[in-house]
Amino acid sequence: MIACLRLFTALCLAALLAACASSPSSSLGELPRTPDASIEQLLAQAAQSKDPEKASLLRLSAADLAYRQGNAGQSAQILQQVPVETLKPGQQVFASTLAAELAMVRNQPKAALTALSHPSLQRLSELPVEQQVRTGTVHARALEADGQTLAAARERIFIAPMLEGEAASKNHEAIWTLIASLPTDQLQPNTSDDLGGWMGLAQAVKTAGTLEQQQAAIDNWRAQNPKHPAAIQLPLPLTKLKELASQPLSKIALLLPQDGPLASVGKALREGFMAAHYQAQQAGQKPPAIEFYDSSKLTSMDEFYRKAQADGVQLVVGPLEKPLVKQLSARPQLPITTLALNYSEGEQGPAQLFQFGLAAEDEAREVSRRARADGLHRAAIMVPKGEWGDRVLRAFSQDWQANGGSIVATERVDQPVQLAQQIADMFQLRQSEGRAKSLQSTVGGQVAAQPSRRQDIEFIFLAATPQQAQQIKPTLNFQYAGDVPVYATSHVFSASGDVNQYNDMNGIRFCETPWLLEANDPLRKQVTAQWPQAAGSLGRLYAMGVDAYRLAPRLGQLKALPDSRIEGQSGSLGMTQNQRVVRQLPWAQFVSGQVQRLPDTPR
Repeated sequence: MIACLRLFTALCLAALLAACASSPSSSLGELPRTPDASIEQLLAQAAQSKDPEKASLLRLSAADLAYRQGNAGQSAQILQQVPVETLKPGQQVFASTLAAELAMVRNQPKAALTALSHPSLQRLSELPVEQQVRTGTVHARALEADGQTLAAARERIFIAPMLEGEAASKNHEAIWTLIASLPTDQLQPNTSDDLGGWMGLAQAVKTAGTLEQQQAAIDNWRAQNPKHPAAIQLPLPLTKLKELASQPLSKIALLLPQDGPLASVGKALREGFMAAHYQAQQAGQKPPAIEFYDSSKLTSMDEFYRKAQADGVQLVVGPLEKPLVKQLSARPQLPITTLALNYSEGEQGPAQLFQFGLAAEDEAREVSRRARADGLHRAAIMVPKGEWGDRVLRAFSQDWQANGGSIVATERVDQPVQLAQQIADMFQLRQSEGRAKSLQSTVGGQVAAQPSRRQDIEFIFLAATPQQAQQIKPTLNFQYAGDVPVYATSHVFSASGDVNQYNDMNGIRFCETPWLLEANDPLRKQVTAQWPQAAGSLGRLYAMGVDAYRLAPRLGQLKALPDSRIEGQSGSLGMTQNQRVVRQLPWAQFVSGQVQRLPDTPR
């Protein structure tokens, strides 16, 4: 009877191993398959097995099964029990791939790439196609998450011929997303392979201006590369561009307040918008008709959309009022594509809603980008007290720290009388004075000691009005910190031409709209000749109006082509995945009472 039980147990073990292993290979080793057993059964059999290789194979299969069932924690625990270095090369590839997949579940791409650097991966091409695809896919995901966009695209291009059906389609679209997100200067289509073809397509589309020019560029590329995968199956975003080109924009609704507290803002936006419209007419283009609507008289957004639809409107530009934008953002969908001229609080709105504004958060991130490009690592922050200052502080801090920077001090500016004390606290000057007094009492006499400031602050991020900045910079000089670079948002710049004011801010670097830094721009000259106020701080709103007009027909382009940009009057404009237009700005510095343009931040 005991002999029969032993025979039965042996047969069960053999059956389990056969279910969870592929055909053996003398040098690479057996690979686990999805077993016809539970995790518990596999682990029990592994514990009973006297063959270390078979026990490892069973545990590897159990770890894989736990991962496939969505239990990454259990999978990782089981995988730790597998002595990877004792496995055969094929099994090592399997284990390393699973380790990489588990690292990606934990959002640790560097750990995933480390797992995939195991020497056994050199024999990946000898393994079954399924394993090559699985390893290649997690490798591409890890490279992308680590910021190695081009390498991720290469990996996906490599596995593309091994895929079919839905997996092939998803990989195809992922390749385009990666290639299209590369900056234009990294697109070098100088090879005749698939990668060179993908780059050539992205370059052709990105360097073309209008939708019509893009279509011509795509058609020309397809004619020259008829056998390329992207020519056989055009990526979906480019298919959508084709649809956009076949539906030209003929009527825009401009929805802005004409009365109330935002009337002057609405007026500047409207005048900038129409200036761009007239410029397009003068250039011989056929711009869309503009229909004006007063948002300050609105009783219902639904009623507005019904009227706009009846009027034949294809795109709405506006509203400006934040409560209305918030209301639109909360809707599941909109009847007409809408470019709101403000931002809602939430992250994602309906597919038909795009958002554009002069967000101070954009400028805070721009300061972070510039200071990082200048090789700085440790920041002190000065922002006004209140909700606006908190938003700017949060935007800067998140971007700065996410990119490896550190924040060593923060002050919220409020009352001018407290400013000297705040700056002294920031630079720990009182501690320095205290040390000098202590030394005097020790030696019993006068000690010549100049207060010394802390040395770990490499620069100050400043978000302040011109009046605040006029007090802050001289106080920094007085408090022995005049040599610390100050990087500011555009809010320090009044564009008034006041030499005395600019002198008080000598040395401050700030980001600003091209409109206010490029006085010789032809459209700016026309506008300021008619509306002189557009040369001052209101000019930012005129610039935004101009850009809203230029964005209107190109929203689909920005959405379809990740990382593409429009060089606008309010900044270099791009779009996030949640359809918010974001700005990158040029830089200037106050030098001897003048505004001196600085080189642009490298992209």
